[in-house]
Amino acid sequence: MNGFIIERLFDLDHITAYVVAFLLIAVFVLLFYSFVYHFREIDAKTLGASQNSRLALMLLSGKLQLWIYNGPRRHYTLMEGDSSFASECNPVEFAKRFERNDFEELRKAVFDIFEGRRKSATVTVRGTKDEDGRYSYYEVTLSIARYGMHGEVVDLLGIQRDITDETRRKENVNTLLMRYHTVFNSALVDMIYYDKNGVLCDINDKACRSFGIRDRESLLEGHFLLKDNPMFCNIEFNKLENTRTTSLVDFKGYQDDIYQADSFGLHGKMYYESTINPIRNAQGELEGIYMAGRNVTEMVESFHRQQDSIKELQQATKSIQGYIENINYALRVSGVRLVNYYPASYTTEISNNINEAQLKLSQLRCIRLGTPRFRRAISSALNRMDHLTTHPINLTIETEFRDEKRRQIWLMFNLVPMKDEEGNVVRYFGMCRNMTDQVETEQHLAIETKKAQETELLKQAFLTNMSYEIRTPLNTVVGFAELFESEHDEADEPLFVDEIRRNSNDLLKLVNDILYLSRLDANMIEYNKMETDFALLFESYCQMGWSAISPEVKTVIENPYERLLVDIDNEHVGTVIQKLCAYAANHTTQGSIRAKYEYRHGELTISIEDTGNGIDAKTLPHIFERFVRNEQEELCGVGLDLPIVQTLVQQMGGTIEIQSEQGKGTTSWVSIPCEAHAIEKRRDIYA
Repeated sequence: MNGFIIERLFDLDHITAYVVAFLLIAVFVLLFYSFVYHFREIDAKTLGASQNSRLALMLLSGKLQLWIYNGPRRHYTLMEGDSSFASECNPVEFAKRFERNDFEELRKAVFDIFEGRRKSATVTVRGTKDEDGRYSYYEVTLSIARYGMHGEVVDLLGIQRDITDETRRKENVNTLLMRYHTVFNSALVDMIYYDKNGVLCDINDKACRSFGIRDRESLLEGHFLLKDNPMFCNIEFNKLENTRTTSLVDFKGYQDDIYQADSFGLHGKMYYESTINPIRNAQGELEGIYMAGRNVTEMVESFHRQQDSIKELQQATKSIQGYIENINYALRVSGVRLVNYYPASYTTEISNNINEAQLKLSQLRCIRLGTPRFRRAISSALNRMDHLTTHPINLTIETEFRDEKRRQIWLMFNLVPMKDEEGNVVRYFGMCRNMTDQVETEQHLAIETKKAQETELLKQAFLTNMSYEIRTPLNTVVGFAELFESEHDEADEPLFVDEIRRNSNDLLKLVNDILYLSRLDANMIEYNKMETDFALLFESYCQMGWSAISPEVKTVIENPYERLLVDIDNEHVGTVIQKLCAYAANHTTQGSIRAKYEYRHGELTISIEDTGNGIDAKTLPHIFERFVRNEQEELCGVGLDLPIVQTLVQQMGGTIEIQSEQGKGTTSWVSIPCEAHAIEKRRDIYA
């Protein structure tokens, strides 16, 4: 039964019905969501249009306009009246909306924000002119609208507010104020009129202000008398003529009751300048007195302050002059020079005092001031200053001039830009210092450092070669010693012993030479000169050096002196002769070796000449190096003979030279300075 039900559920008709029902449901769901999305889109557009309309209304009411500047495309997008951002224009079209110079300021602010120097900016610019030829004014606020994926600024938002009415209103107010102040500060003077009895009849507002009168009408009703005025109390009316007066009155101490009234506000000192003109009738009788004057208190006090300021300025000038003299003295003593470069005239001024320029140089002369290898650097520095760089200029050059020690003079220039009130670079100011001593010290340090590095490399190479040269005879000794333990013919044992003995001697000699050369390098060898008969010792030194010479080699010793007493270190001179003779014997298998010496002009000259193998031209320049090998990779001597000889000779103050040609022999010359006490030449001289 269950199987039947399952079979009915999954037969083809039921499956088809299920699929159709599912598809109908899916279509219904899709239609439902499409209607929902459509209505939401309509609502969003309606809401967006409403918000845009509100925004446009707000911009219109606030006299605002929005625009966006896209940096990568360099285009401006403007918001039109219908609140859409569909109006685009290029920079040229956008620039036509503003006055040219103001637009340049706006562009500079835009580029400052794009280049990260500012986050926002506010710029006031002028727009196009109206029919009356007057500019419109806008206040533009710039801010970042959108960043790129890498943090760079992509869009810039500009909010442009029309401030034309406000600006013109301020201009009108300023114009009215200017006219008012012009009238206010016009040539008005105090005007006062007294009758023939000296009673005050009239006074203008200017005079009221000068005398601090609060109530003009009360003063006129009080019948104020001319004689009560402390400035004119000593004037006799009947004898009065046209008079010009200058008075000083301290109202603070004046005790007259009339000046204590509420209608007066006089305090402190008052300087007053006036002209008194009496008015007379035809009979010469006094009819009245007309007075014109002005309060010159401020002028006099200003003059006094000016005099005080002049005194202070003179004192300050004197102090500044002393300061300048101190600076000039410091410049002269230190050798520092002041430098000014003017990009406008391409001129460099150099001086050792503040007051005047001692030397003026054109750009070409500045460039030729340095040696050829520094002229490109000088030209580059001048070019940067011509382009008004805001960075300091620091340059050290070698000049064509020489000092009293015949050294090339090195100069160091340190210049900084000097700006005007608007922030524009107008010149470069700094100092020039002589750096010859410092540069020479640095060069010597560099040379010594290089020498130390080379010495270190030589030491490393010496240690490497030494370890190699020591291992060679040592391996031979060990190898032949091991042959005794292995199966061998007893007849070969003398050969084994001879090889072990010979390599042991070579190893011992090598170790002794290494230790001796190390003592020479450390300057541990002491040289003791003593009176020595060199004629008796020369032959023995040569024979000791030839102890291992081949029987086929003939030796010749030329001793031209019967007696030669000289001050030398016979031990170390003997070492030099022995090693040179041993070197010659080691490289000569046939022919001859000739040794001779001679004393001349305070020098003992020794020469060893052989007819041996000689030294190839490539190896000869390196013959005094340690463990040097020839072209056949053969060791010259035991590797340290000639370096030891050279070091000994040099430390004794002498010189050594070697001349050689491959296949034709070698000649060595040694010259050692010494003093001879007795010279006795032989009568028979070797040929």
